[in-house]
Amino acid sequence: MTVAFEKYDGAGNDFVVVDADGDPVEDRAAFARVHCDREVGVENEAGARHGADGVLFLSLDADAAPPRVTMTLVQPDGSIAEMCGNGARCVAAWAADRTDATTFDIDTPAGTRRAVVDDEVAVEMGVPRFDPADVPLAADEPLVDAVLDELDGTPAAGLAVTAVNTGVPHAVVFVDDVDAVDIDAVAPPIRHADAFPEGANVTFASAADEGFRQRTYERGVEGETRACGTGAVAVAAAAKRLGRLHGGADWITVTPPGGDLAVAVPEDGPARLRGPARKRFEGELPVPEDDRIAGVTGEAALGADRLDEGSER
Repeated sequence: MTVAFEKYDGAGNDFVVVDADGDPVEDRAAFARVHCDREVGVENEAGARHGADGVLFLSLDADAAPPRVTMTLVQPDGSIAEMCGNGARCVAAWAADRTDATTFDIDTPAGTRRAVVDDEVAVEMGVPRFDPADVPLAADEPLVDAVLDELDGTPAAGLAVTAVNTGVPHAVVFVDDVDAVDIDAVAPPIRHADAFPEGANVTFASAADEGFRQRTYERGVEGETRACGTGAVAVAAAAKRLGRLHGGADWITVTPPGGDLAVAVPEDGPARLRGPARKRFEGELPVPEDDRIAGVTGEAALGADRLDEGSER
């Protein structure tokens, strides 16, 4: 049995998209584990393996005003993410490809998010939360620019961490140069720290001329991704909390390896995330009976437009 899919990319975050209406995938966790694998997962028309940062199972109500999409993101480890900023932007691009609308409501486990599609895609991200119960934290006070004693003796020892929930929990660490961080060594001790009872994404940021550069180690992916929308918002929110924002611009630029994202963190409303999102190709994927079944193929839907380096991890 196979299922139709499309591959969408949002500033470096790439997703397999499956229309959940009539969806034959019973074991979504196994489907994601097989097809997101970077070594053996979904391939493009040229036969190059790319995998994905997750599988978006989507259900569109085109008759709602505005059109409404129910979004479920299954991550490469089979877990379900409460929210994904770049994923939500890809959802809006997917819905725009199917309707004449430009505004959409996206239902996620973290709540309903409004998205607007024009040359780029912007999505509301909710209000960033620092309260320990909201992150969540195993503490009574917010974790803001604090050193965790439990990280002593690990590669993350001595780093100051700020914890914020931007749809999912993030541990934000400001450093002098994100490129100098050995993220595969430094991030896991923070991601699994006892301070985060449900784990955390770990986002490193360093100041740049127009904002911040960003690298994120994602919980559920268990590795670095080329972009992370909730991470970009976490950087902006933490920078605002710590007084690291300068000037009065409504939008700041946060740049992960996959490209620029724009983030707004207003005083009196939800954060917003803006950036590119587009379809890359489409095809058919086998529905695995278990995690051992692969054999993935894809047909290009955009002519010569193939996956480039911007959509690889």
